[in-house]
Amino acid sequence: MAKATKKQALGRGLSALLKDPENDIKSVQDKNADKVIGNIVELDIDVIEVNPFQPRTNFSEESLRELASSIKELGIIQPITVRKLEFDKYQLVSGERRFRASKLIGLDTIPAYIRIANDQESLEMALVENIQRQDLDPIEIALSYQRLIDEINLTQEQMSERVGKKRSTIANYLRLLKLDPIIQTGMRDGFISMGHGRAIINIEDTAIQLDIYQNILSNKLSVRETENLVRNFNDTKEVKVTPKKESEEETPKYIKKGINTFSEYFGHKIDVKVSRNGKGKITIPFHSEEDFNRIKKLVEGESAK
Repeated sequence: MAKATKKQALGRGLSALLKDPENDIKSVQDKNADKVIGNIVELDIDVIEVNPFQPRTNFSEESLRELASSIKELGIIQPITVRKLEFDKYQLVSGERRFRASKLIGLDTIPAYIRIANDQESLEMALVENIQRQDLDPIEIALSYQRLIDEINLTQEQMSERVGKKRSTIANYLRLLKLDPIIQTGMRDGFISMGHGRAIINIEDTAIQLDIYQNILSNKLSVRETENLVRNFNDTKEVKVTPKKESEEETPKYIKKGINTFSEYFGHKIDVKVSRNGKGKITIPFHSEEDFNRIKKLVEGESAK
């Protein structure tokens, strides 16, 4: 506990240093730059602007509220990263969800790592750092890779080195951008997975792509079933779908009555599957490390009672 207090006090001290016009740090060679650059500093939220280079464009309001609740209970576990624009003015490089959630609950300051970078460096940092995140959807990742190619002039080989991904993995993401925009939106909204998208992309005709996409949604096709459907189309040039058999019995009434209680308690839609012999499985989803810790704290609280 003493270490955390000392670290927090240090952040406040560095924050005061940054507010001194006589110590305005513009480059890594400036006086006191080593005390600030790369260190965690408590910055006023109102001196930070969002990053126009941010690859993420879709922010779930529900997810933000959940993160805000977690921050209110546990604090910010991972600082955001900003770059210094001018005296007492900063721009986000990564951590926009944490930044938005902190504003949502009215925080005045936020812990931040400070970097000094030009626009191109900032764009590359934002894209590379965000690609590493687990909560970007496949299309957001694909668009980030495409921007690294178009705006930073990186080759797929160079991207592979920067982001630590195989070149074939990068190529698979980029191919998703050839899907019809409606299908891309469906993937972003979670109606289909990347596996579904990778299967559909083997069809060049976008009208046929959409036909298969509708079949996936209507018949709740798995990735393997979608791959078979695409393979059959390439052989016969006809889209044939065998309706899925209803193998599962209707969800028992006691499950239907209790599932809302679980969902409200954990703050998520809880998935319950029950087999014919009465045995079942409860799945509790989470959207981030902060959300996982929020759920863990709920469970720990119940265990302590």
